[in-house]
Amino acid sequence: MDQRASLIPGAEAILDRLIALALCAGPVAAQTDKYFTNTSRIVGANGDAIVTFAVFMRRRVVAALEPAIRVIRHFVPDVEIKRFYAEGDIVPSESKMLEITGSMQKLSEIETLMLQKIGFPCVSANNAYEMCRAIPSAAFMDMHARHGSGAEMNILAAYGAAVGSAAAKKADPAVKGFIGSSQDLTAPFFGASGGMGTMPHALVGYTDGDVLKAMKLFADKLPEVKNLTALVDYTGQEVSDSIRCARWFYDEAKLDRAGKSFGVRLDTHGGRFAEGLDYEKSVDTVGQWLGVHGEYNIVEQVLGGRAFQLDPNNILVDKVRRILFGKGVSAAAIIHVRRALDQAGYGQATIVGSSGFDPQKCQIMGAARAPLDMVGTGSFLPATLTETYATADIIRYDGLRRVKVGREFLHEDGG
Repeated sequence: MDQRASLIPGAEAILDRLIALALCAGPVAAQTDKYFTNTSRIVGANGDAIVTFAVFMRRRVVAALEPAIRVIRHFVPDVEIKRFYAEGDIVPSESKMLEITGSMQKLSEIETLMLQKIGFPCVSANNAYEMCRAIPSAAFMDMHARHGSGAEMNILAAYGAAVGSAAAKKADPAVKGFIGSSQDLTAPFFGASGGMGTMPHALVGYTDGDVLKAMKLFADKLPEVKNLTALVDYTGQEVSDSIRCARWFYDEAKLDRAGKSFGVRLDTHGGRFAEGLDYEKSVDTVGQWLGVHGEYNIVEQVLGGRAFQLDPNNILVDKVRRILFGKGVSAAAIIHVRRALDQAGYGQATIVGSSGFDPQKCQIMGAARAPLDMVGTGSFLPATLTETYATADIIRYDGLRRVKVGREFLHEDGG
């Protein structure tokens, strides 16, 4: 079952930076857990052994193992590594992903560095996979960078998103998946030469809250940018500002004739409804879109009858209701703005949704057929740190099977 990794094109050079970042932090002995250094010293003084580590995770993930493999091979070049899952494969919980065989003295000391590079990209890949499958018609943009802790985390998370996206495309050719990143650093993972994005709220604030003025400045000062996306929630006038900006782009500046495209980004604060909506109007909007009458009938269609019936306390139902009809960037808000643009004659304008688009929200948006052209998200990041914990156990010493009680399953040959 040893399988070669199917690398994301252009990934090698970025992943090599993980090595440089590790080296910048100091010697391995300063970064690893001290008990591993102690073990390495004792084994080195008492006689080395050839050992085999087995690596697994306690939750389902998508294999994104190349960062860890590159770190291992850098510090222990003569190591033997056996993969049980190719890059992008779905890995069931507690399934062996890797066997790593080599010098116990050398491998012991790098165990910490190895494990640090496994969980984060694998969970990110799993989340990105689910998100892309949930809304196959929308492109995704990686916007996690500002939520990260620095370049190392950015590389690991973005690589995971790229692997998950590629796996989703393989599973369903209709999936558009991730097409870019907000960073130049990680853009090549998604086949882009540089980071993408137009304006934050700060730029709209700089122009006295006038998004059209911000867009005009953007078009004037950055003429090389082909896509102009107006961030239309700053003053709470999502519909009015969307139409105002579209009118300038298409009818006045006629930038579409210059080969440029226009879109609006919805990032409405979760404390209020988008312009022109309240809860009742939101229910009507989604109901008309789906051809279903009644709030709970809509939820049942989106959630599915079986899941709906298994939620008698309405815990999941209430979350679905918030995503469909609630404040912020709801399905209703997206449909509402899409209809307004279409009715104004700007059907070619695209809609970008952002704000909390995690796997659950994407599942609901996809089931509701929300008319999204793109999703800007960093919410493929693991929800809790504990779900990223990878574990490595030595299962063989000089060819003899030996492992702590409870981990005997790691002796199995399969994944």
